[in-house]
Amino acid sequence: QVQLVESGGGLVQAGGSLRLSCAASGRTYSSYVLGWFRQAPGKEREHVAAISGSGGVKYYGESVKGRFTISRDNAKKMVYLEMNSLKPEDTAVYYCAASISTTMVVNKSTYAYWGQGTQVTVSS
Repeated sequence: QVQLVESGGGLVQAGGSLRLSCAASGRTYSSYVLGWFRQAPGKEREHVAAISGSGGVKYYGESVKGRFTISRDNAKKMVYLEMNSLKPEDTAVYYCAASISTTMVVNKSTYAYWGQGTQVTVSS
């Protein structure tokens, strides 16, 4: 079992930055792939980024490559999403998720555990 709690969302102007954090609990935290997804109103939940258990392998959605960075601190049981050069189309609820599977990590159905989400709003 893994519990996830996101924080760090808010309102920011286009071009600005935000850092999302996700605190996790669970004994085997470092065994899990951790991902960030987002969902805008009326749209499907979209993969943003994922990171392997060791932190050595990272995946990014095409729309955020070069602007967002995922990282994790296994000692603190935290995962982060650094978001730079934000655009209005980045506006969404951002969710942290955990998966024991190391395949299909861009697929939301792979993830068994989800946080409650944090709102990110980018104004133009």
